[in-house]
Amino acid sequence: MAAADLIERARAGDGDAFRELTEPHLRELQVHCYRMLGSFEDAEDALQNTLLAAWQSLGGFEGRASLRTWLYRIATHRCLDARRAASRRPAKEWDVPGVEPPEPTRLGEIVWLQPFPGDLLEDAAEVPLGPEARYEQSESVSLAFVTALQALPPRQVAVLVLRDVLGFRASEVAGMLDSTVDSVNSALKRARAALRSHRPPTAGHCAPPAAGSPAEDAVVGKFVRAWESADVDALVALLTDDVFMSMPPMPFEYQGRDVVARFCAGLFDAGRRFDLVPSRANGQPAFGAYLRTPDGISHGVGLYVLTLTGDRICAMTRFDNSVLPWFGLPRSLPSR
Repeated sequence: MAAADLIERARAGDGDAFRELTEPHLRELQVHCYRMLGSFEDAEDALQNTLLAAWQSLGGFEGRASLRTWLYRIATHRCLDARRAASRRPAKEWDVPGVEPPEPTRLGEIVWLQPFPGDLLEDAAEVPLGPEARYEQSESVSLAFVTALQALPPRQVAVLVLRDVLGFRASEVAGMLDSTVDSVNSALKRARAALRSHRPPTAGHCAPPAAGSPAEDAVVGKFVRAWESADVDALVALLTDDVFMSMPPMPFEYQGRDVVARFCAGLFDAGRRFDLVPSRANGQPAFGAYLRTPDGISHGVGLYVLTLTGDRICAMTRFDNSVLPWFGLPRSLPSR
């Protein structure tokens, strides 16, 4: 059915027509909200608020821009509202019983970051990018990129994502933000400079191997064998000298092979052993981590996401076990 006919039906209150109109754009809008908010849960809320606002205001859609652009305008404003209204979430205290972590290299500022499930990203992989996009799709959803975005002021995040990630023209972004082209260009210049200053310590490494490639599989396989056997030496051999580890919502951050090795060795102390279940997050290899217990059950304790560079690991991000259900991972499983 033609879009114009669907719009007319939706304006008349036809919910099925509205769903048919918006369905093709839902996943990319969800990813857009995630980039702006850094939180999978907040992105879900922002998407639902976007759909509600679009349904309520469809009568005012005049067709001067495409429906997709109109939806992005609504979603961006909902995310800006969420960023401005949100108070800084408190950092979480260390909560791993029986493990005393080493002194962190520093305490991170971005502690509310959440991972984005890989299977949902696959559905958004074919998003049409505008002619002025500067980032590859995979880079623009990486944990490093999304984390850096969260350190920028809300309006700068919106401009940078709309211009450099999605490739909308300056005039289109100005219309979305009720601004001027000069204002958009000025905000973009400041955002690019701020983003460079907030990129992680491991920025500048060579590109990771392609997802699902034999090269990626080789690194991931070595990591799994080292982690499940608590072989710290084998694990250290996989790390770059400047490997970076973070663990939102806890603020602890570690940089450097030695201190990351000490952290991992602490997890394996007292005979603690883990099973890993593979997944993907933000386009990167990820693993649900399950602690083996004497009762024959392995209990989910978190999700680890790896950032690869060549045949090495340059960053590890640990999330708590509350994120496991988003990845279809169980809370526990039989020990192997």
